[in-house]
Amino acid sequence: MRVPASNINRVYVASGRTRAVCVILNLLYICLYLTFTGCRAERGGDKRSDRYDSVSIGLLPDTQGDGDAVSIHPMKAVLDKLQASGVDIVIPVGDLTNHGTTAEFDQWTSVAEQYRKEGIEFLPLMGNHETSYAYAVEWIEYMKEYIPEDAVHMAGAQYQNYYVVRENVLIVLLRYYNLPIAFQWIKEVVDNRVDEVDHIVIASHDGLIGAKYGETREMIVEGTRGDHLLMEQWDEIRSFFSRHDVIWVQGHEHMYQRSVISAPVHVNPSSWRTSDRNYRLPQYTQIVAGNASYKGYEFRYGEREKVQAILQQKMNTREKGSEAYDVNASVLSFDRTQVDFEAYFTSHTISSNREGKKELENPIWVLMDRFSRTTDRCERIVYPNSIPAGTRPVLRHDVFYRTSDCRAPGGSAAKIVDGVNNTFNRVESTPQTLSWRQGFSRAESQMDLMRLAYQYLFQYHQPWTPNLNSGRRLVPAGNGQQVEVPATTIDLKEHMTLSWSPRTAETLSDILIVSGTQVQTGMYSSAYGMKKNIEEDPGLDGSQPDGSAKKPHDLPESATKSWDITSAAADPYVLQFENDVASRDNATLAYYEEGSWKPFTREECVMKSAYESGFLNRSAPVRKGECRGEALVGFDNKYNNSNRWWVLLQRDVKVALVEK
Repeated sequence: MRVPASNINRVYVASGRTRAVCVILNLLYICLYLTFTGCRAERGGDKRSDRYDSVSIGLLPDTQGDGDAVSIHPMKAVLDKLQASGVDIVIPVGDLTNHGTTAEFDQWTSVAEQYRKEGIEFLPLMGNHETSYAYAVEWIEYMKEYIPEDAVHMAGAQYQNYYVVRENVLIVLLRYYNLPIAFQWIKEVVDNRVDEVDHIVIASHDGLIGAKYGETREMIVEGTRGDHLLMEQWDEIRSFFSRHDVIWVQGHEHMYQRSVISAPVHVNPSSWRTSDRNYRLPQYTQIVAGNASYKGYEFRYGEREKVQAILQQKMNTREKGSEAYDVNASVLSFDRTQVDFEAYFTSHTISSNREGKKELENPIWVLMDRFSRTTDRCERIVYPNSIPAGTRPVLRHDVFYRTSDCRAPGGSAAKIVDGVNNTFNRVESTPQTLSWRQGFSRAESQMDLMRLAYQYLFQYHQPWTPNLNSGRRLVPAGNGQQVEVPATTIDLKEHMTLSWSPRTAETLSDILIVSGTQVQTGMYSSAYGMKKNIEEDPGLDGSQPDGSAKKPHDLPESATKSWDITSAAADPYVLQFENDVASRDNATLAYYEEGSWKPFTREECVMKSAYESGFLNRSAPVRKGECRGEALVGFDNKYNNSNRWWVLLQRDVKVALVEK
């Protein structure tokens, strides 16, 4: 286990004749620490060695209440859930308070202190409700007790922008609106610590793209003339975050969203090299943590297709058909090179601390999003099977489950060879406007404002660059001072990853983790969170590239149409697993479940043939007797004398070859 640097500063408090003993103990403690860290250095910086323990980070969304109050009931419900999940660290992602008063900070700390005393570390950051009301007084006075002693602070922004390293995870905390200000400092931090970490989490109150807000819209598209700080770094930020596989977490939006943000097309991450075996997409993950307050926001502006693909989206506003608010609790768990993520919600109708808290005393938490992946992976964005006929499937607009070979260090290879994304979620956005002011805004005209919006946020629709959300993503307003962003209907994408972990004593091959196939179940919600029926309700007018509405979509029978994804079934897909060392005589294809490896099927039920594309539909082989109902598994060694197994699946899975 790694010894935190802050432990050097621990002292044994004593008086009288015990003081000399304490000095000796302190010297011994420091010597042991230096010896331990010296041993680490001699090991050559092997980031994937056994010296790291696992670490788990929980996200606490905005907790500002009504008036001068903190939303006590949602806050406690989230912290109870995070504590039950075994988190080591909680990141409150800003807007801890509503007005930044002393009374509110007393409220917030009175709740948080219960969990800190039980061993949870807090890494708080400033939201706009703190920067607007309590910038350098109450915030520092209260939060300096929570920000760790070993935190390294940005010059000129102490207790506002800082970082810590926990095990092999670098965690950077930024105050509201500080990404462009702190980016050069972030680069220095990452460059200095990159050799000792495998994962980077950056947390701020708002984000580069966001869901409702986003600094790109506010500082660039609708930005002020002469303020170029973010615009001049916009490509570099996305490139840097992509290259280092950053997980960006934020609050501010009062809704949950997970998406991927793409790097510029002309910039490839450093992992895009043949010597690295695999190709990771030039993108980074953005997680909008959700809600823990007494208000919810509608989904404005929609997907920023130019740079964003939305993977999961949920909001609840108690408006226009939505009957409740959501409370969200999310957990990032890191174990060496692997990261596992789970996002939960529960609903309530409480609107102030004065109301009864029974709804959140014993909440029913629903798992609504998750992923598992390692740093050694291949990945694909799989589009929903709703792309209209005649729309050219350019670039990555691919609805099929299929990948190139994904190769493991130990010689195994895997790929997805068949499947179609017929089960997906759908969400609506509200109509909005973008504005400019002569002589004040960066935009110098209405058309210039549209140019900026298409350059930085939305995909301009042409046959060779179709916008799948609308043929007219922006419309000039009649007053000449605004541009309308029409409401639209968005079909969510899937982020499929194939990740490798080293073989263990129980396996004959490297271990493959397939993730991203079970997140969506056919849910359809309005921009306010009202539930709609994707099989019966059409999308909004203008949500298709040709100006029509998205049509109702027929889901497969396996679609559950539920936010609870614990029982979700993925669309059928076929995984191929290849290994040149293990053979069918001594190995079988297995999956990991409940602490042990289990064969997909009995040996006598394994087909002795290559996979054929028709197996996914009516031409699938009919097996009789004891093999009826067993998983469809095959083995083929006729292609280049390699040993290939294949299996038909409908879920995320951990796969390896094991002894028979």
